[in-house]
Amino acid sequence: MTERLALFPLGTVLLPGLLLPLEIFEPRYRVLIGELMELAESEPRRFGVVAIRRGRETGTDDLPTFHEIGCTANIRRIDPQADGRFSVITSGGARFRVLSVDRTSRPYLVGEVEYLTDDVGDPDDAAGMVPVVTQLLHDYAAGLTASRAVEIRLPDLPDDPRLLSYLVAASVVTQTAERQALLAAPDAVARLKAERAILRRELGLLKRFTAVASDEHRHITPSPN
Repeated sequence: MTERLALFPLGTVLLPGLLLPLEIFEPRYRVLIGELMELAESEPRRFGVVAIRRGRETGTDDLPTFHEIGCTANIRRIDPQADGRFSVITSGGARFRVLSVDRTSRPYLVGEVEYLTDDVGDPDDAAGMVPVVTQLLHDYAAGLTASRAVEIRLPDLPDDPRLLSYLVAASVVTQTAERQALLAAPDAVARLKAERAILRRELGLLKRFTAVASDEHRHITPSPN
């Protein structure tokens, strides 16, 4: 089963459960938000966020190309501004795949999309991966705390492998391509396995940075002041 969904290309990846505030100022997206505000309360107020593969969010008439896997942005609050802009708070909902794009019927893009299931994967693998990734995330936070001399506090981490996988992706991964790959992973176990490798890589970089910084400090001449 497919659905027509307004698309909003952005230079970031929206993940399920993640809050995304937006300032809507382009005319085509003002139209979109205005239409969503007119919907009955029983109808879903949402659009699809797709990460830009090539091009820019604004400042050009050429619409960017984007990744085919995206995430719905469920509107939680809309604040109209005096100058015609909208301040919007959204949260990530369901993942989808764009099957085709209508570029002409509305000022904004409209995609024919199919929603993706949010499977856990192999239950035994999930049971083994959750504590491993949880510990790695704690180690990563401790490493950041040590390197920046500022305490990094993690929230209570969920036992649900799906929730944990999205929390790690939102907390650790900053590169768009890597985050997009995690969004597109077939299930939570595959996402957690990829995040295990990412966390181990980041921990190695933190340890290397800390070791180099400590060695350099030993060669600094103390100030007499």
